[in-house]
Amino acid sequence: MKILRLIPFLLLTLFSACASVPPPPAVVVTPPIPSIVAAPPLQAAGWDAISGWREDDPAQAWGAFLQSCAGLKQQPAWKAVCDMAAAQPAQPDSLRRFFEENFIPYQVTNPDNSSDGLITGYYEPLLNGSRVRTSRFRYPLYASPADLLVIDLASVYPELKGMRLRGRLQGNRVVPYFTRAEIDNGAALLKGKELFWVDDAVDLFFLQIQGSGQIRLADGEMVRIGYADQNGHPYKSIGKALVERGELTLDKASMQGIKDWAKRNPTKLTELLNVNASYVFFRELPNHLSGPLGALGVPLTAGRSLAVDPRTIPLGAPVFLATTWPNDARPLNRLMLAQDTGGAIKGVVRGDFFWGFGHDAGKQAGSMKQTGKMWVLLPKDYPLPQP
Repeated sequence: MKILRLIPFLLLTLFSACASVPPPPAVVVTPPIPSIVAAPPLQAAGWDAISGWREDDPAQAWGAFLQSCAGLKQQPAWKAVCDMAAAQPAQPDSLRRFFEENFIPYQVTNPDNSSDGLITGYYEPLLNGSRVRTSRFRYPLYASPADLLVIDLASVYPELKGMRLRGRLQGNRVVPYFTRAEIDNGAALLKGKELFWVDDAVDLFFLQIQGSGQIRLADGEMVRIGYADQNGHPYKSIGKALVERGELTLDKASMQGIKDWAKRNPTKLTELLNVNASYVFFRELPNHLSGPLGALGVPLTAGRSLAVDPRTIPLGAPVFLATTWPNDARPLNRLMLAQDTGGAIKGVVRGDFFWGFGHDAGKQAGSMKQTGKMWVLLPKDYPLPQP
């Protein structure tokens, strides 16, 4: 926000009858500069202020809420409401009363006191792959490397709670971990860390952005993989890079638009992917899970799980989202659960809508770039951080 400083000049010139007396000097009065006070990110609101609260069926989100409780019930602030939830009948009116009687809604608000933010989508993709390298399957998915250091900064600086530094040792110094280009060029010693090999470099890139997926092996077996760690480099959008270069228009810079560009420009692909130095490592997950594991450590629920920035919204909390369908003006207002995070999900009013598994989910996720509002629901005795 820019502040215009209005500096009035008061020129007081007194003339005496005697022309020999010089006028006094000009007096400049400068008003104090107002300080900028950022709006609190969570502002208490009434239930009637939530767009679509009474129209949504909370029973559709109840299973996801119980999944959140599985990850939260040991925390004192959540124990009472999670214990009560176990005995609730899964009826819409009853569940709505449960939330209204035991939670306080807080509108998520930007520092400038606005309440609109960006809502994107993600999904669980399907890739074709193999446990061994072949002429077809030649792009590796790696497990976390042994030389990747993860340093919890809060252990030294409590004000940096939730922030971690990733790097590697070079002699007695900690230096940044290898970039995407360096990993793909063999600078990182990752031989033996291959979990699977897949047949498409672009699909692998988008798998890293999604953070989880499933791989179909040649014998038809399906295996689920999830996020294990990341090399510490910030995420950079290759779609934005293509727009800045004039190779795609903004409306075409979707996942499908980027894939179409890659098919037309195979010789430029490696250089484009390396724009995003961030690199994700994976782990194989049990196949019995109902969905991919989010950052909370519980399975995600299609259409009811949301990735958020945990610096503002506590992981596991119910969040009511008011947005619109992808490429559509129809309202999409529903109760969701903040069960995941993401490298690109940074900001106060910022969410990533989990659409589920497969091709159709990918179409919705790839085209979702909507404006939305968010309200986080917290137990009445939840200790809000002090400003």
